[in-house]
Amino acid sequence: MKINNFFYKLKEVYRKLSVPQFTIVTGLFIIFFGTLILSSPLCSSSDVGLWEAFFTSTSAITVTGLTIIDVGVDLNIFGQILLAFMLLSGGLGLMAITTFLQGFVVKGTELRTRLDKGKTLDEFGVGGIGRTFQSIVITATSIISLGAIVLYFFGFLEIQNNWQRLWSSIFHSISAYNNAGFSLWSNSLQDYRSNFVVNIVFIFLIVMGGLGWRVIDDLWSNRKNLSYKRLSLHSRLVIRTSFSLIIFGSLGFFVIETLLNSQFFSDLNFFERVLSSIFETVSARTAGFTNFPISLNSISDTGLLLLMTLMFIGASTGGTGGGIKTTTFIALMAATRSTLRGQKDVIISNRLISDKVILKAVGITVGSLLFVLFMAMLLSTTNTFIKKESFTFLEILFTCISAFATVGFDIGLTAKLNHFGQFILIVGMFVGRLGILLLLSALWQALYRSRIERQKRIGYPKADLYV
Repeated sequence: MKINNFFYKLKEVYRKLSVPQFTIVTGLFIIFFGTLILSSPLCSSSDVGLWEAFFTSTSAITVTGLTIIDVGVDLNIFGQILLAFMLLSGGLGLMAITTFLQGFVVKGTELRTRLDKGKTLDEFGVGGIGRTFQSIVITATSIISLGAIVLYFFGFLEIQNNWQRLWSSIFHSISAYNNAGFSLWSNSLQDYRSNFVVNIVFIFLIVMGGLGWRVIDDLWSNRKNLSYKRLSLHSRLVIRTSFSLIIFGSLGFFVIETLLNSQFFSDLNFFERVLSSIFETVSARTAGFTNFPISLNSISDTGLLLLMTLMFIGASTGGTGGGIKTTTFIALMAATRSTLRGQKDVIISNRLISDKVILKAVGITVGSLLFVLFMAMLLSTTNTFIKKESFTFLEILFTCISAFATVGFDIGLTAKLNHFGQFILIVGMFVGRLGILLLLSALWQALYRSRIERQKRIGYPKADLYV
């Protein structure tokens, strides 16, 4: 009887939660149970305790890729399979999963209400629901399967054991599509730096996952008469912005590292330099795979700054990556252009962008920037290093952006931080994956629910502010 009362009260609590609050609570529950299972002898060795499992579980659910364990050594096959499922849960859209889960918890939910919840989640830009969850799964399964097949037959040929090659192909295909950056090898993809097939497959999977389900579905719907103009404005902007960032990012990285004679290109010919530049630029868009160790010694400060910019922008809305999103970036650039031209409205491709969208883009960017700076401040002013080693602020800021944008590039700090420092990264990964606006919305609704209702019925006089 007491158990029934407990579940009834728990159900009532869930019923009263808003969509952002429900998503955060559900995400924490998934991380909690993932931590318990991952730390058990069934999945890992004795070197993986609760803390290591907690950090890894959070990194997997947020599809970041930062880790303080060796996945291929410390986790057995069951642990690696669990990790792959966690990557799928986080990458395919934590929002989509929790919204459908809420429909089961709160029985009797009307279709209209469930659709409104889906729209609300889409507005936060963290993994859209789209028309059906089934379509999202089919799209992801098709692309992941294609990547795994090519890697098995043409990529990982050095792996002699067929079962090991098959699992390596499947795991890395899942990780790449979900922009996670987890690898079964401690040196990531360094052994395949000059392998054209492996690099191209990973680039393809990362880009497809980063574009988002909406764009892939739009392309598929227009496949019989595919034309750039027939695509929606969202798809056109995402494709144009994504590939522009890849082209100019790759070109910039290639020129910078070549002129500065960094170690990154020291043993590569021209073709391999071009391929490596494209790979690192694409990977910086929230994937986190690397084919060469990233450090202050291997990459110039200018190159690191370029990677930080790409990481902060990230993937696209509804995709498997993080960052402020490409659509947010293009909205800010369009608003800046309109301001410089003295225009009152923001126009993109002969379409008027609403003030609500621009304000949301500003809020996401400013909130994200302040949060990253706050993370960096905590790491730089607090004694968080085990051996009190001296790290530059560039290294600290790079790591904070990598965690918040769910990239997973590790410049050497993560394993050297104590639990408090790693906890800062854990919070950064969680907030970065869910979205800064969703977190603030959940907190605001919890603290000021009555004030929100009053503000909806209040009008305010206008005033001028000089900026």
